[in-house]
Amino acid sequence: MNLKRTLTAVATVVADEAAHNPAFRSRLEEALGVKASEPKTFGKLPADEKRKGGRRAAALLDPVDLARHGEGELRAKLDGLDVERLLDVVAQFGMDPGKLVMKWKDRERIVDRIVEIALARSTKGDAFRRD
Repeated sequence: MNLKRTLTAVATVVADEAAHNPAFRSRLEEALGVKASEPKTFGKLPADEKRKGGRRAAALLDPVDLARHGEGELRAKLDGLDVERLLDVVAQFGMDPGKLVMKWKDRERIVDRIVEIALARSTKGDAFRRD
């Protein structure tokens, strides 16, 4: 196990224990010099705040499942999302192997890529299925 994984594992264990054990949380706050008036968010982030380490929020929909119901339905659902939510979909479903889509700012371009990949994935293997 490398150093980064080890430290991440230790921090996760400490955060989980602090979330479930008030006595431990108090001792930890005292040791870290955290004021009691500050919000206690061990292991939890506000909904609008992105996680550290470049991780994105969970996608609001499954584009491959929607693509199985048709391109029109998929595009209709994607039209209700802003650029950040669209990029969440791209990130969660691995739709950016070349690491280019995450840099795009044009909403329609991102939607087109999601639709293209979702349709391809939804029909993958159809040649081997019986009708």
